[in-house]
Amino acid sequence: MIGIGELRSLLQRYDVHPSRSKGQNYLLDRRVAEREVEHLGISPGDRVLEVGPGFGALTSALLERTSQVTAVELEEGAVRYLRDTFPQLKVIHGDFLEVEVPPFDLFISNLPYSLSSPLLFHLLEMDFSRAVVMVQREFAERMVATCEDKGYSRLSVNVFYRAECRVLENVPRSRFWPEPEVDSTVVLITPRPAPFQVKDEEHFLGLVDLLFQHRRKKIGTVLRMKGFLSEGRGNLPYLDQRVERLSPQRIGELSDALVDR
Repeated sequence: MIGIGELRSLLQRYDVHPSRSKGQNYLLDRRVAEREVEHLGISPGDRVLEVGPGFGALTSALLERTSQVTAVELEEGAVRYLRDTFPQLKVIHGDFLEVEVPPFDLFISNLPYSLSSPLLFHLLEMDFSRAVVMVQREFAERMVATCEDKGYSRLSVNVFYRAECRVLENVPRSRFWPEPEVDSTVVLITPRPAPFQVKDEEHFLGLVDLLFQHRRKKIGTVLRMKGFLSEGRGNLPYLDQRVERLSPQRIGELSDALVDR
């Protein structure tokens, strides 16, 4: 464990002021960091991208296993700390959602709670072999939820369509400072080919977004409301159901039927 006093000293020295509203909570437990890096399964030659390294809880463990680590950090004080402490580390100062990053094989991050969704959707559009992320526990539950679960969402469908996702371990809030209001969860993401085919992937993903924006309405109502469907039903499936009860494959069937109209 890194002491809170040691962390506060670093924050003061590098003029960093963690914001609860931005989900800036620093991991104190080095054992958790070591396990995250072990789950990543680094092999010789792997290029690793770390996002939001802060004061290097994961970074030091990564650099013990490979020299090919690139870190993207937005906080200016943390960037100075990383460059002072890890001269072998390539540091990109900026927002992961906006900067250009070099090709990478493995991805790791303790994602800020407030940015977990946009960061994860951005990551899923990229080419990589494996990712280990720590997120809010409820967010992790949504990542692996099925249509039988309360947390089933647009996120669940997008993750299932693009990758295998596995919950690895839960991390108590007491392992962070400032202590967040919720516990965290470490998740392994392994991209794979889509488990089902759709005729138009862009249309399918857009339909997922649309239907989950109106998840309490029947699908037919949403499609008519948005001008995708006239009063005639045609032969479209699932119009009397709500999207929260449809598996990703069935949403794909609906997408294909709409494309064929």
